[in-house]
Amino acid sequence: MTLGEKIRFARKSSGLSQEQLAEKLCVSRSAIAKWETDKGIPDIENLKILSRLLNISLDTLLDDSADPGSTVIREPYHLSAYGRGCEKVKKDRMMRQRFPEGDIFPLLARPELPNEAGTLDSTLGFLTPAPFGGPEFLKSVRDMEKDFYLVDQGLDQYFVTVTNATLEIRPLPQKLTEKTFRLGTWRFIRCDHLTDP
Repeated sequence: MTLGEKIRFARKSSGLSQEQLAEKLCVSRSAIAKWETDKGIPDIENLKILSRLLNISLDTLLDDSADPGSTVIREPYHLSAYGRGCEKVKKDRMMRQRFPEGDIFPLLARPELPNEAGTLDSTLGFLTPAPFGGPEFLKSVRDMEKDFYLVDQGLDQYFVTVTNATLEIRPLPQKLTEKTFRLGTWRFIRCDHLTDP
């Protein structure tokens, strides 16, 4: 993934248009467009500001070896800021606000035993098989307070993991179209779109 692709991904994941990002950086929209198409490179000061604005580390932005599945945007948030209701309702509200133009699909998830998993999709690099009964498998069972979403936004698709305090957004290198799919040691089932609250 090039620097321009990472800037574009982080900007879109942050819900900003090129114009909005340009305004925050005090540069022209065409400068943002040049950076995102690798026809120009932001200076170091703009890179630092981009890193803070888009919540992506400078290391991630500048690492040429990073592939699309290894780029992760982590954002803290306050669940209490999303009104009343159970945690899942609040997380759904947060996802609607975070991706107003996206088609958001909640995912049902369950960890699988490694011998159930068969061929695993390792292109994302964030879920790896662990031996049955091993610490990683047990940790995955404990981490069931996470909620998972698949977001289609234009030509891009994101896998989003949401806890009560953070969300992690990962671009998918290719679109997942199946209703049921596996990533690492997890099986996911795509549910219907989020409905309006």
